[in-house]
Amino acid sequence: MPANPKRSKIQGSDRKPLQDARVVGPIPNEERIEVTVRVRRKVALQDSSAEGFQTDQLPEKRNYLTQEQYASAYGADPADLAKVEAFAQAHGLVVVQTSAARRSVFLSGTAADFEEAFGTKVENYEHEGGIYRGRTGPLTVPADLEDIIEGVFGIDDRPVAKPHFQHYMSGASIAIQAHAVSSAFTPPQLAKLYAFPTGLNGSGQCIALIELGGGYRKADITAYFKKLGLPVPVVKAVRVDGARNQPSTPDGPDGEVMLDIEVAAAIAPKAHIVVYFAPNTDKGFLDAITMTIHDTTNKPSVISISWGGPEGTWTKQSMSSYDQAFQTAAALGITIFCAAGDGGSGDGETDGKAHVDFPASSPNVAGCGGTKLTTAGNAISSEQVWNEGSTSATGGGVSDFFPMPGYQEAAGVPPSANDHRHIGRGVPDIAGDADPSTGYFVRVDGKELVFGGTSAVAPLWAGLIALVNQKLGHRVGFLNPLTYGSLSNSGSFQDITSGNNGAYQAQAGWDACTGWGSPNGTKLLHALGG
Repeated sequence: MPANPKRSKIQGSDRKPLQDARVVGPIPNEERIEVTVRVRRKVALQDSSAEGFQTDQLPEKRNYLTQEQYASAYGADPADLAKVEAFAQAHGLVVVQTSAARRSVFLSGTAADFEEAFGTKVENYEHEGGIYRGRTGPLTVPADLEDIIEGVFGIDDRPVAKPHFQHYMSGASIAIQAHAVSSAFTPPQLAKLYAFPTGLNGSGQCIALIELGGGYRKADITAYFKKLGLPVPVVKAVRVDGARNQPSTPDGPDGEVMLDIEVAAAIAPKAHIVVYFAPNTDKGFLDAITMTIHDTTNKPSVISISWGGPEGTWTKQSMSSYDQAFQTAAALGITIFCAAGDGGSGDGETDGKAHVDFPASSPNVAGCGGTKLTTAGNAISSEQVWNEGSTSATGGGVSDFFPMPGYQEAAGVPPSANDHRHIGRGVPDIAGDADPSTGYFVRVDGKELVFGGTSAVAPLWAGLIALVNQKLGHRVGFLNPLTYGSLSNSGSFQDITSGNNGAYQAQAGWDACTGWGSPNGTKLLHALGG
């Protein structure tokens, strides 16, 4: 290798410090860190037609790739992986593992090794949330690797996402019951209200939950499902990048983990629930996504993700790499649901502008918005956009990063509230009950609570699609083109026409608050061929 080879920037790798963060010192020389290098596909996967199906076809006509077919045709080229390995070893880095299917080279080394390899400076930063290992500016690589390396993740380990759940603070004591009390619901009650198909239990399906912290206690799961009179589900933990099932307190990420498990499994109690625990970093999140999608042991058919953050807090390389992974999931017939956020049209930012939440803004996932649900007897009496103020309202809006996908061209996506000349990917696609005041009964760390948030909507839909997959006998897969096509006028959705999330207003048809609306599960099943 030349002593000073020409170097090129890795597109989208620019980093800025977190707001109010300051440098507090160097990384200790003996501290080793792990990094994921994302490598290009062997052949571009331009759109779903490359997989042998048109996305507007019913699932029974789709020809999904197997894991092996995908790895062979669209994984990383072994020659590209070898070039990255040689580059890493020349800089004193250890190649821990390579994966052609995941298009990843996993490296280990010291901060100094990575500084030299990728042309950056790594330091410890302090901010209000603690200390993180950070860098600023772009990363660089030798020019002959410019087209091969698409992203480098893990040099910076700042937290990237937040769980999208909210705790309903009631003055009254709460007890989980099999029948409705006050204004909260058990997941089976919501399944009845939303007309989920009966006589199904998710048997033969695997629902994957990606979690960036927290954990679950088996005793809570057993107690919760016994109290609801449901079978205790099979729940399995998978470790990603050293993270593990590590429960702590109800107010922490345990609340997210238990909400996801209890909602998904209460809808589909015989589905296999696999929880992928990963560090809350751009590397951890990416590695969890690719591990889940390419898991040939558990083979999930549905993935629920209830973590995210405003698009502006992510690097462009992160959003591009995650989105490509979600595109891969579509090729494999995996359906992905992502919570759209709980901070209204501003997504919790304080700059007065509208923001959408990523990964819900990826055009290759189903973004899940939130509603406020009111019932009379055993039926829905009204449903409107969830908005109890800027810190407790459904996310939604127009992406600043992703262009409008083809399936949204006729949906009436409005211009961005920030720039009326810009129309991008509209968020969300679908919705469900999310207001904490009409929330979900859960059990977390021995306590019975009521949670809301769009976090609950993703596993609710994941459970529904597990039932649909079971009935159809094949995977539904990527839902969005059907949602905006044949499903949009099939009665599969309850249109939400009242309310707003700040900058965007509900209206007939699709809107940037609740998408096409909340589900009618039985009509959805029939429209999908069941």
